[in-house]
Amino acid sequence: MNKPMILNPTRLVWPCFSSSKSLTSDANSMEKLLLHCANAIESNDATLAQQIIWILNNLVSPAGDSTQRLASSFLRALISRAATKSQTFAFLSAAASPVALHRFSVIELAAFVDLTPWHRFGFIAANAAILDAVEGYSSVHIVDLSSTHCMQIPTLIDSMASKLQKQPLLKLTVVVSGNESPPPPLLGISFEELGTKLVNFATTRNIAMEFRIISSSYSNGLSSLIEQLQNDAFVFNEALVVNCHMMLHYIPEETLISNPLRSVFLKDLRELNPTIVTLIDEDADLTSSNFISRLQSLFNYMWIPYDTADTFLTRGSEQRRWYEADIGWKIDNVVAKEGLERVERLELKRRWFERMREAKFAGVGFGETAATEVKTMLEEHAAGWGMKRDNDDDDVDRFVLTWKGHSVVFASAWVPMDDDLI
Repeated sequence: MNKPMILNPTRLVWPCFSSSKSLTSDANSMEKLLLHCANAIESNDATLAQQIIWILNNLVSPAGDSTQRLASSFLRALISRAATKSQTFAFLSAAASPVALHRFSVIELAAFVDLTPWHRFGFIAANAAILDAVEGYSSVHIVDLSSTHCMQIPTLIDSMASKLQKQPLLKLTVVVSGNESPPPPLLGISFEELGTKLVNFATTRNIAMEFRIISSSYSNGLSSLIEQLQNDAFVFNEALVVNCHMMLHYIPEETLISNPLRSVFLKDLRELNPTIVTLIDEDADLTSSNFISRLQSLFNYMWIPYDTADTFLTRGSEQRRWYEADIGWKIDNVVAKEGLERVERLELKRRWFERMREAKFAGVGFGETAATEVKTMLEEHAAGWGMKRDNDDDDVDRFVLTWKGHSVVFASAWVPMDDDLI
């Protein structure tokens, strides 16, 4: 990945630094410079923005340490924002080219998500909760709203085959977002092909499986998915499982539209009376309508994937390029996009839990078996990874994945609240 080409300004202004000696590539200095650059862009100060961009361009490197690579992605995103903001920044257009994303084969993606606990953590916690919930049902219908294209499902099929007393019919419904560009990671085959592979795999485990694709858009709150589920014929002794793995934050929230589609979706989901809903997502707040505040929150979260990359991906490797291109896409989306184009709108776990309770869901704990499985998995990875158990006011046990003590991903499970308690 090449650096953006930035013209050398004739006069340097180093805001908030007493001398050039203060300009280093440590995280605090990088954050200050990026924030000053963002402020200059927002105030249409092309001269100051160009000067700070030039400074950053000489400090960051897409091949440097984790802080330099993090700042490099932010710099690219700021340049992209500036280039599309107004004619004042037209000189930056040549440096605002997007980074190409890799399209994974199924084998590549399965191996890719296994490199880090980022997704495996949620897979294990959710699968444990799902297995407990569907015991005794003759049919299990899973609606998989996942960012990893069903990579969780083969392990779940294995567990259903080995742990359930009687293997149920498995129905899997996935969503394709029509004309909307999906977020990374991208899959190199169609969902029809993926479905065939999953059905064949289930057959090898003596589990009958049906695969269904529904076209529905996150931008309108998955309304067509809800409508289809409402119209599905009743099946006796069938469990309805809704697995939400890092995708619900693509539904617009209150800072974008007045009608809170996230809450509407969850309330519509509650009306379907699902057997269990698993909710796993990244624990950060990127919903602020204030660009500077949002950028700061993003910087203070996105250092984590860059920091962890040094523990499992070789510098200069193809996998690292794929991994960091996907992270860069997310950074660019939060920094350079606005309106409906800005789809990366993470919320903190406490806000999601408020939404679930408002929709009349009650939390359920994961139990010791799930906790042991998660801890065993974490032992396969770098020492910086950990898990904390987060109990709420109702003493319901939730899991939080941590990196060096910082919250990364939360996992939770929910059931419809007892009508007597509503």
